[in-house]
Amino acid sequence: MPTAITPGRKFMGRLTKGDDLLAALNAVCRAQSITLGEVQAIGAVSRARFGYYDQRERKYEFLELNESLEILSLVGNISLKDGEPMVHAHVTLADEQGRAFGGHLAEGTQVFACEFALQEYMSFRTFHRNLDDATGLFLWPAE
Repeated sequence: MPTAITPGRKFMGRLTKGDDLLAALNAVCRAQSITLGEVQAIGAVSRARFGYYDQRERKYEFLELNESLEILSLVGNISLKDGEPMVHAHVTLADEQGRAFGGHLAEGTQVFACEFALQEYMSFRTFHRNLDDATGLFLWPAE
């Protein structure tokens, strides 16, 4: 059964050129005490690091692109892991020929320009990420 949530504050802003995209989004969440929400962003990066989860091996495999790329879409959620706000985001990027790449956003993605929106949510229930034995991923508890 899904948990009822209500909208809270909404933040919009711009990250600084050279920031690590994921680390900077996490820092905004910590600074604003956002523990539950969603994030979206557009812009460009100077280099990217993203991955996919190998379900058989139960580990992330990461790809690195050391080139200028457009952020076509960045979507994700915010919850708690080890007591700290954590952004879990997926990103779709495009190169100069319009080829798209994407996956799980990882630290190591350098911002060229980035505008973001964060929507905070309120809930009677706290969303903590814990290790799920069935998948090997850090997920919210099942209902």
